[in-house]
Amino acid sequence: MKNRDDKQKDLDALKKDIAGNGSFFVTGYEKMTVAQDNILRRIVREAGGQYKVVKNNLAAKASAGTPAETLLNDLKGMTSLAFTPKDPVGLAKALTKYSKENPIFVFKAGMVEGRVIDIKAISELASMPPKEELYAKLLFLINATATRLVSTVGGVSRNLAVVLDQGAKEGKFSQ
Repeated sequence: MKNRDDKQKDLDALKKDIAGNGSFFVTGYEKMTVAQDNILRRIVREAGGQYKVVKNNLAAKASAGTPAETLLNDLKGMTSLAFTPKDPVGLAKALTKYSKENPIFVFKAGMVEGRVIDIKAISELASMPPKEELYAKLLFLINATATRLVSTVGGVSRNLAVVLDQGAKEGKFSQ
């Protein structure tokens, strides 16, 4: 059994994880084998996250006073948390893919950038394109607008030059 100091260290570490990671997913893992758990941990690491099995009462105590308090207060069953300080979409995709392959792994809820989300929102998040792809699309749209503006402005001056040239050839601007 752990002594009081070890329990306090566990509580402090979990508080730090909850406060330091704005995005995490609360999952259930009942009846998973050790091999399945090891695969899951590897998948989470590859997605840039970390995975922890937590006690429900410890999670409730660690989340006290944080935005995750309502999420982690009334947990039931075996619970684990998958954290990510980076891209929640990538972690959601990895966990969703794993849950489809292993139906015993289930989502309970999640938190993305300080906002509590439900299971439906997690599947919607997993279907989103990655952050880098969204940035690329946004930059393309900004660049396309700028390109259109430049060609429009250039087209007006080009058309004006053509009209002036035709007028000069036809002698309409003679003094």
